[in-house]
Amino acid sequence: MRKTARHACLAAAGLLALTSLTACANDAAGSSAGSGSGGGGKGETVKIMVGGLDKVIYMPAVLTQRLGYFQDEGLNVQLMTEPAGVQAETALVAGQVQGAVGFYDHTLDLQTKGKSVESVVQFSRAPGEVEVVSAKAAGDLTSPKDFKGRKLGVTGLGSSTDFLTKYLAVKNGVSVSEFTPVAVGAGPTFIAALQKGSIDGGMTTDPTVATILDKKAGKILLDMRTPEGSQQALGGPYPSSSLYMQTDWVNGHKDTVQKLVNAFVKTLKWMSTHSADEIAAKMPADYSQGDKALYTQSIKSTLPMFTDDGVMPQNGPETVEKVLKAFNPNIKNANVDLSKTYTTEFVKAVK
Repeated sequence: MRKTARHACLAAAGLLALTSLTACANDAAGSSAGSGSGGGGKGETVKIMVGGLDKVIYMPAVLTQRLGYFQDEGLNVQLMTEPAGVQAETALVAGQVQGAVGFYDHTLDLQTKGKSVESVVQFSRAPGEVEVVSAKAAGDLTSPKDFKGRKLGVTGLGSSTDFLTKYLAVKNGVSVSEFTPVAVGAGPTFIAALQKGSIDGGMTTDPTVATILDKKAGKILLDMRTPEGSQQALGGPYPSSSLYMQTDWVNGHKDTVQKLVNAFVKTLKWMSTHSADEIAAKMPADYSQGDKALYTQSIKSTLPMFTDDGVMPQNGPETVEKVLKAFNPNIKNANVDLSKTYTTEFVKAVK
């Protein structure tokens, strides 16, 4: 029943408006993430939109709920889901939720649009993303230099996968007008597009990557699930998944934000001292899609991206700014105040 409910919501995601999506996603969180993930706890209610609850890169969101750390802080956290981080950003800016779990790079992009948003706890120091190519295209598409004329899958236009794909292209001599980004989401929709030839390759995360390799539907072109992979592809640490919130809301609810950060940092520390098998055992059963070993492997492959303290990696914001300036004219021609895109106030206060 849980699996059916969740899949029904995912299927509806491409058809419903944002408001309907939010309600459906909240039902999915409640049914698949266990007791409390759709609410049910006592204390102040906080709504958080996640750019894909079942993506391993955003695992701390559901895991914190499953471990009971939100409730320990006296919070009633409602986790909702959208298929792409850019849609989580939209929900946050629209005031539908108080927080978004997504890529830190959205805070820079939003600042150029007059929106003050900041990361309050940083989950990662690498993108956790993988550029894959279809089995059919693998012979000719051997590096980002071969992106020209290709259709490349991203979770959504304007998403972080879109940003990173454009950077890799420009860095390797291919302009953003010489290839076609295609919004295909993640999971089954991404895999289907790869198998049907709707895309030649694309950027995605685990557990989608693990499934693609298991099905022999594609191969890895670039792996950015580790700090080393991030350094090689992007020239430095790339802080990605985080909890970001509107600055005005943060300043007006510091006690609540501190409780959220306390819970997330506790989860990050827990993750750093437990195996992929132990972590997988805490996650919703249907996230493994019937293959526990494959799901566990996807967690193991992605674990190196996570911080253990929630602190922004040194020089991370500068790497993100460099990446975005390479292709984004709004940021290239703007003076971004990086100090306003994140805060360490709350992670430093964690006891």
